[in-house]
Amino acid sequence: MRIDQLYCYPVKSLQGIALSKARVESRGLVMDRQWMLVNAQQRFVTQRQRPLLATVGVALTAEALVLSHAGVAALHVPLLPPAGKLRMVCVWQDHCKAYPESVDASRWFEAALGEQGRGLTLVRFAREFSRAVEPDFLAGEPAYTQFADGYPFLLTTTGSLDRLNAALAASGQAPVPMSRFRPNIVVQTASAWAEDGWHRLTTENDALAWTLRKPSQRCKITTIDQRTAAIPAPGEPLRTLLALNSQPHLKGAHFGQNATLARGEGEWLHIGDSVYAAAAEA
Repeated sequence: MRIDQLYCYPVKSLQGIALSKARVESRGLVMDRQWMLVNAQQRFVTQRQRPLLATVGVALTAEALVLSHAGVAALHVPLLPPAGKLRMVCVWQDHCKAYPESVDASRWFEAALGEQGRGLTLVRFAREFSRAVEPDFLAGEPAYTQFADGYPFLLTTTGSLDRLNAALAASGQAPVPMSRFRPNIVVQTASAWAEDGWHRLTTENDALAWTLRKPSQRCKITTIDQRTAAIPAPGEPLRTLLALNSQPHLKGAHFGQNATLARGEGEWLHIGDSVYAAAAEA
């Protein structure tokens, strides 16, 4: 098997960046989910509430986070730490420390997205703060993340997407791209749902290793085109994933696995790298 695709999402729920290589940290790929948008109650805002966030382009330079949208000039957010005071923000049930970016960012989102961009503040994760991953699936091992939904890495496979798209085609539906699932690491596999039997994934030279912790339950973001914010087929691919029932012992639609880093802080991962999987001991 090999690494087929790599993605970083600097701003939670905005467009991702396809990478040819990525530096790996225990909190995730470098720059992944370092920013997010919050409302007046300091609670996270995503495409679940405002689908047009999917239309905001994201890029990184040596000096800035660059956000783009048709009809407005690009917004450049300096990578240097912002001058604002720390505040508490909420991701699901977690309260995290963050720095607000300038009011210019709030104005930019309203200009770019209209009503769906109103009342938003762009905040940056405070690196000195540690947000722990839920302990239920960690077997007593500590793990931390930033503004991701719950885990520092989301891993998917090409074989599972092929199986899903075959099922969609069989029911007269259009195929969906991997971007609908917003993974960090995509592994090339010949078979579907192989990742559901893995416990550990390791690179060929043993420099990097991940522990797969929990199947990823999917939400309505998978129904949103990750470039246009359109919903081409309401309810899909969630309806088909439910019918495929890859996790019969769990409720809901699942695709991919949440993971934590077991080894390799600071190492680089490249597209094309060979990887090896080990199943959990019986």
